[in-house]
Amino acid sequence: MFEWYGEKYWGAAHGLAGIMHVLMHMELKPDEMEDVKGTLKYMIRNRFPSGNYPSSEEDRNRDVLVHWCHGAPGIALTLVKAAEVFRDEEFLRAAVDAAEVVWNRGLLKRVGICHGISGNVYVFLSLYRVTGNAEFLYRAKAFACFLLDRALKLISTGEMHGGDNPYSLFEGIGGTAYLFLDMVEPSAARFPAYEL
Repeated sequence: MFEWYGEKYWGAAHGLAGIMHVLMHMELKPDEMEDVKGTLKYMIRNRFPSGNYPSSEEDRNRDVLVHWCHGAPGIALTLVKAAEVFRDEEFLRAAVDAAEVVWNRGLLKRVGICHGISGNVYVFLSLYRVTGNAEFLYRAKAFACFLLDRALKLISTGEMHGGDNPYSLFEGIGGTAYLFLDMVEPSAARFPAYEL
């Protein structure tokens, strides 16, 4: 398994989910497709009872992170891609289960798309695009309304952003702006640089 700084990460940013997502954009041989499917099924089998996913192989006891980079949101986007590529309902069901985790635990203190609320909204937008189920659009709008209502106040107090890049696309309010643009036409929304 791929390692990053000595850990075998699972997430979309620098882990197994991201690698599988890229591979699903490639022309794969049948045995390679089975390897991708098998890896994703391994991840589904080894998720937490809550439906969330570990951040790494070494961190299988801490059900904490609900971010695109680590946890259910990024893996959900990869599972949606798998459902599209392989036409397998198991992947779509697992993505919907992960979306429940995001709905229940995904209102975070940061605004960006990597480890903030904006990134979590894309789980609902992706599922809405693939299923046409208006419940996912409702959830995307609810999270976006939370951002619109509270972001300025929380940003001004320093509560909703952090890290070195508070204005960037992935870590800061640039991700929020991108999300709001995507909310104009939600059925065409794609997570920036991930859902191609």
